[in-house]
Parts: sequence; structure tokens; C-alpha cells
Amino acid sequence: MKFKTFGMLARTTIVATALSTAANVALAQDAPQVKFATSEGDFVVELYPDKAPKTVANFLQYVNDKHYDGTIFHRVIGNFMIQGGGFDASYQQKPTRAPVEHEGRLAREKGLRNVPGTMAMARTSDPQSATAQFFINVADNRRLDPNSQSFGYTVFGKVISGMDVVNTIKATPTGPGGPFGIDVPKTPILINSATLVK
Repeated sequence: MKFKTFGMLARTTIVATALSTAANVALAQDAPQVKFATSEGDFVVELYPDKAPKTVANFLQYVNDKHYDGTIFHRVIGNFMIQGGGFDASYQQKPTRAPVEHEGRLAREKGLRNVPGTMAMARTSDPQSATAQFFINVADNRRLDPNSQSFGYTVFGKVISGMDVVNTIKATPTGPGGPFGIDVPKTPILINSATLVK
């Protein structure tokens, strides 16, 4: 009887593991992908609505609205991150919708970290202020992860192709530009388009 119970338990565990694996594969297949065509080349990011649903929905709405088309990477720090999505080539800030609810702790609990290649929402000192601007980590920035003392920054995607383009952007010479005193690419780096490709 004990052997029979053990056998049934083992089969149940195998079936549960198989279902869990299938669910994870399905989620990965459903992960939206956005292609950024920039003046330095193209890169593609994969988004994780299962880990940061409101943040991903917010970002995709900006993509669908063509908000990012014609914007620049206005802040580039080679050993930190590249930031864009808020200003056009004349350094005019683009209008945005209301801020999205901060989901950093939820995303962190589900395994997303501020490590090289991941994409997170930029914000002011107010954790609930993220709108359209984003940044791509080009270093291990886990100090930006949420914890019990800090809201941190919400990671919601990852570069899955074209990281060489991101690395080219991070290496661009910077200085003052527009309203910013530092960290602005001396040669503007334009986002020609951001398009949902999957």
C-alpha cells in the first residue's frame, strides 16, 4: 500500500512539474517584444506582463501611441545605464499620461533585477512618478532593486537581441546638452521608432 501511494504521489509530482513547465513556456511565448530602431542600430526588448503587468501595459500603450518615435537617449552613463523616452531631438519634453503604479517590489519578488540588459522605468524621487521614460541597465545595478527600505526601480523587460547596439550607445561621448549639464550624448542618438513585433 505504501509503495502504491508513493507511486501515485510520484506520478502526481511529475504531472504537476510538466504542467508548470508548460505554463512557463507558454508565458515566455506570450511575452511581448518591442523593436527599437535607433540611429546606432536596432535592438529588441522582451517584456514581462506576468511580473509587472501595469508597467508593461503602460509601456505598450506608449509604443502603440508612437510616443517613442523621434525621441532621444538624453542621459547616458557608460558604467551605469542609458535613459530615453522623454525628449525629442530638440530637447522638448513630450507630454505623458498619468504615472503608472509602482510595481518594483512585485517584479523583484518574481525574479527581475537591475542587472545588465534589463529595462526599468525611470522616475523622480517620488516612487509613484514613472510615466514614459525608461532606462536600460549596462552594469550590475542591483542597488536599484526594491527592498524593505526602498521602493527601488521597476524592472519590466530585457534586451534579447542587439545588446551590441546598447553597448555602442553606452560608449558614446557625452557632455552638456539642452537643459542638461552632463551625460548627454554629444551626437544625438535618436529612437527612430519603437514597434511591437510580437
